[in-house]
Amino acid sequence: MSNSMTQSRGSERSSYVRDMFTRIAYRYDLMNRLMTGGQDARWRREVIRRASLPPGRNLVLDLGAGTGDLAFEALRQHPETTSVAADFTLAMMHVGRHRRNGRRVHWSSADALKPPFTDGIFDAVVSGFLLRNVLDIQKALAEQYRLLKPGGMMVALDTIRPPDNLLSPLIRFYMNIVIPALGRLLTSQADAYIYLPESSARFLRAEELSARMAAVGFREVNFRRKMFGVVAIHWGKK
Repeated sequence: MSNSMTQSRGSERSSYVRDMFTRIAYRYDLMNRLMTGGQDARWRREVIRRASLPPGRNLVLDLGAGTGDLAFEALRQHPETTSVAADFTLAMMHVGRHRRNGRRVHWSSADALKPPFTDGIFDAVVSGFLLRNVLDIQKALAEQYRLLKPGGMMVALDTIRPPDNLLSPLIRFYMNIVIPALGRLLTSQADAYIYLPESSARFLRAEELSARMAAVGFREVNFRRKMFGVVAIHWGKK
């Protein structure tokens, strides 16, 4: 895949992303474990902790859910929660639905730029590796703000543009050489894992994403970097 796809807009890029995730759906979870050395499971636990769900029954939306890792983690930490997983790639949700406890999650076909849910109904909106893929980051953030109850939390786990430091050459080697090689070996879809470092390199820096969140109304915005600054968890309150 060329740089042109990460720079493209509209239906062309949207169709590419949907097709890409369809092609890698059956190995998506395995690749995440391998690419992060298993750390992504710990990051997802932190995402749900930072959602600060109150005791009792809650309604949580995992937006851009893929196979539903965050939706399942919300149920693990808060068994009384109603967990909704929404994604625009049906193949990913099909894999998630067949996971253990898959029927406990409510699955919904949805675009992150126009999620089909009522204003102010969710106690938390969480996402994992969604934001760098959306065509309009400001609209995606505004939609998440719209969906939350007052006081509700938005928490996002995503790859970000890595900082420039002494580790930069190693990070670039891992992102641009190692990850595509793993993708080719395990999924025969190397282009999907070329898209990952390219889209990350063109995404916002952590501080820039925080500013975008504040601009749509989120307060108490903060973030924590992970994995040498390649990944970050951002959170904010409505």
